[in-house]
Amino acid sequence: MRIAQVAPLYESVPPQLYGGTERIVSYLTEELVRQEQDVTLFASGDSVTKARLVPVTEQALRLQGARIRDPIAHHVRLIELALREPDQFDIFHFHLDHLHFPLVRRTPSVCLTTLHGRLDIPDLAPLFQEFSEMPVVSISDSQRVPLSWLNWCGTVYHGLPEDLYNFIETPDDYLAFIGRICPEKGLDRAIEVAEKTGRKLKIAAKVDPVDQEYFSNEIEPLLNRPLIEFVGEIGEEEKGEFLGNAAALLFPIDWPEPFGLVMIEALACGTPVIAFDSGSVPEIVESELTGFVVSDVEGAASAVGRISSLSRWKCRETFEQRFTASRMASDYLDIYHRLVSRREGDDAGITVFRPAA
Repeated sequence: MRIAQVAPLYESVPPQLYGGTERIVSYLTEELVRQEQDVTLFASGDSVTKARLVPVTEQALRLQGARIRDPIAHHVRLIELALREPDQFDIFHFHLDHLHFPLVRRTPSVCLTTLHGRLDIPDLAPLFQEFSEMPVVSISDSQRVPLSWLNWCGTVYHGLPEDLYNFIETPDDYLAFIGRICPEKGLDRAIEVAEKTGRKLKIAAKVDPVDQEYFSNEIEPLLNRPLIEFVGEIGEEEKGEFLGNAAALLFPIDWPEPFGLVMIEALACGTPVIAFDSGSVPEIVESELTGFVVSDVEGAASAVGRISSLSRWKCRETFEQRFTASRMASDYLDIYHRLVSRREGDDAGITVFRPAA
């Protein structure tokens, strides 16, 4: 199958540091190539792939800093370049949220969009009502809830290459937090859990400019406490050791997390997850088996005391069964074939996805 993967330009594919969507696009693209699909990746020029790369910008936008004044301009050009020769591809797979919808509506090509973000924002409902015919994929069932009436083609959980992280059977004693520092990620809760349990907390996180004030006012004063070690932003090479040597990952979110990639990264290392019950968490973490799903700081602190009751091998086994890149790619291929078959059937008179009149 001739597949076009259209990635955001904010980070390279894969990203050099933080960048969840771009990492998933990379894992999916490389696995599709491994499965002998004909894949073209539209992405920044510093991306690395075994697929055919169409470089839209010389470098990822985030790495260009102040030189990038209008990132949307680059993405509009990205969409135009991707759709310029529609006959080259059997299907276009977009990872741009909704930016491409107006042009996609006007192309005869088969197009699919994975929605990677939260969907409970009020601004989104009228937009998606206008483009309700667009075939979309969710990354968890919980992500769908605010817009349950969309043209959902399936839920595809994220997946990682099986050999990306090594299983670590005997970890150190610290708790781990990894991600962005922002109110909804709950780092202040993680620090509270560490202090309640007397466990060391290692924090590998980045601070976006939009969250700098929150970091300076709310989080930075907490980082000089005895049990807290702030590592900063880390890349792929350091992540496996950081997560694998942790006794548990703390995931104390305060928002409807669409997926939570770090949870399956931890499971790949054999590290159980202690997560707050919100968004996708109950779909990813099997409480009492691969971690604990809790409702508050007290519950998380209690769960820390029960980490030793969990099997790290079971965490790794669950990852291999549910969250590999090969499973993710196979799920997407099933959807690709279904959409292409329906479009071909439409030519024979079968009703398929059609733009609103």
